[in-house]
Amino acid sequence: MTALPAPLPSAKMAAVEKRRLAMAPAANFTDSSRPSVSGAAATTESEEDFLQQVGVTKMLRGALLKVLEARPEEPISFLAHYFENMGLSTPANGGAGEPPGQLLLQQQRLGRALWHLRLAHHSQRTAFNNNVGVAYECLSASGRKKKPGLDGRTYSELLKRICRDGEAPEEVVAPLLRKIQCRDHEAVPLDVFRTGMLTCFVLLEFVGRAGALYQLLEDPALAVADRRMSQAVLDTLEGALQASSGASAPSHYLEVGSRLGPDSLAQAMDRALVARRSSSPMTREEFLEKAAALFIAKVKPVG
Repeated sequence: MTALPAPLPSAKMAAVEKRRLAMAPAANFTDSSRPSVSGAAATTESEEDFLQQVGVTKMLRGALLKVLEARPEEPISFLAHYFENMGLSTPANGGAGEPPGQLLLQQQRLGRALWHLRLAHHSQRTAFNNNVGVAYECLSASGRKKKPGLDGRTYSELLKRICRDGEAPEEVVAPLLRKIQCRDHEAVPLDVFRTGMLTCFVLLEFVGRAGALYQLLEDPALAVADRRMSQAVLDTLEGALQASSGASAPSHYLEVGSRLGPDSLAQAMDRALVARRSSSPMTREEFLEKAAALFIAKVKPVG
């Protein structure tokens, strides 16, 4: 019969138990009965908390939503531009109040707002309105010496930037700007801002379509169009706009112009040819100015 091992002395037993506890995985307790989460789980949770606290999670979610809204052909390049604009200094954390710094800061804010406005075409109503709201927030954020809110000067400057970047002739868009601009120190509410932005973008597209019409009338050799033919097309366009007098949104006028079918235009041009009166040429600039005037006449002034 094998003899049982002699019991270990108490000192040796204490040493063995201490060594066993040191080798076992740590299991910390937050109270007397419930163990805390493991180290790996705690690390993962702390990383997620950190990303949420610094705003990275919200920023990435917003970037992905913008990609889904805009559906760009090159999403990686789109995201690069998006994060570049997100990185611009905001009035809340930039600028020391010096005039040169404030001027640069203002240009950054305008550029960032304009970038957001171009993310979606105005026909994508929900996405466009969301982007208008973001642009408004970009421009109305407060700085160190400025109260929150959008003033008329900033609003008017953005309107001019949109028209200038749209490559519309200055004499074509000037009447519209005079109609929808606000006074420099006047507070601009969001609904006025949204209407102004939409009107500018629609006018630019309207002028672009008018340019395509003129190209059909233009004599390539002379780079001008027959005045009778051009005026007949303008009269047809004016009649279509007048028939839509019940429409209120600027985009509705654009839709009316796009519904001018080739039959109605051909009939108007035939009537002009039948008249057989002597006619002077009409330049592209004059045609665009007259076409834009038809659109602008339907726009309600601000105030």
